[in-house]
Amino acid sequence: MKVLIVGLGSMGKRRARILRSVQPDVEVWGVDLAESRRKEAGELGIQAYESIGAALNAGKPDCAFVCTAPITHARIIDELLDAGLPIFTELNLVDDGYDALIAKAAEKGVPLFLSSTMLYRAETQYIKKQVQDFGKPVNYIYHIGQYLPDWHPWENYKNFFVGDKRTGGVREIFAIDLPWLLDAFGPVKHVYVEKDKLSNLEIDYPDTYFVTLRHESGVKGILAVDVVSPKAVRNFEVFGEGLHLFWEGNPKTLAKYDVATKDKVSVQTYESFEHDARYSDNIVENAYGDEIVNFFGVLNGTQQPRWSFEKDKAVLELIERIENA
Repeated sequence: MKVLIVGLGSMGKRRARILRSVQPDVEVWGVDLAESRRKEAGELGIQAYESIGAALNAGKPDCAFVCTAPITHARIIDELLDAGLPIFTELNLVDDGYDALIAKAAEKGVPLFLSSTMLYRAETQYIKKQVQDFGKPVNYIYHIGQYLPDWHPWENYKNFFVGDKRTGGVREIFAIDLPWLLDAFGPVKHVYVEKDKLSNLEIDYPDTYFVTLRHESGVKGILAVDVVSPKAVRNFEVFGEGLHLFWEGNPKTLAKYDVATKDKVSVQTYESFEHDARYSDNIVENAYGDEIVNFFGVLNGTQQPRWSFEKDKAVLELIERIENA
């Protein structure tokens, strides 16, 4: 299999590495405007080109991964669809061209697969099942935050997409976590928002949000999102009369309160898991591999995608409601 990766930054290189672990015989090609990134990719065994056109002139890959800044995705996806390629894309964060891209993918008869990595975390799926099996009313409290300059410590936060208001860091957190929350608790009916700016970060959007969500299922959630917390944090609790789950963002911290013993009991959802030391400990590599496996399953007709542009459009509309509240 030949796979074209458009965008050879940190995420593009991560996808290349994980692709090879999922399918060792894969042939990885790449596209990036930056000569330095193409050179680095070459050292990693990736045949790199300066444009999609140049790559396609060298031969047609079996599929393409879009790993560039979100604001550029629509144009790139459109070009790849014109070439008839199945597409895996990272989070878009904006719905530019969604309807046209969905229509073109259907016309070409190729999958348009959208990443939503948290849906592939074993912990979020465990939480979802526990809540469903419980079958009684619950509420949740969820704080997600990390100081923006620490996201990519090797580059200035103003030099990549989180510095842009349309694709800012808080918006990305919402886009990462709302899909699994909606998957677990259902669509949102009402939203109440408090937001402000606590930091001296050079960004033109609020750096802190407190959001109350009322789901159609009756579940209430309090969501605190920020790009200020000095320590990367992902603290989640869901509770009801007889159920209390705790999660601090990595597989070692998932726990369930035992009502009989009055004690927290650790829950193991992974036999083993991988972590890239350059990132905070709540980023688990396994989920990235699992969604690539899902994509390949979609390509060969044996699986359905867990996320879609249609579902993502609804999430982006919810984010707009939150930001404009």
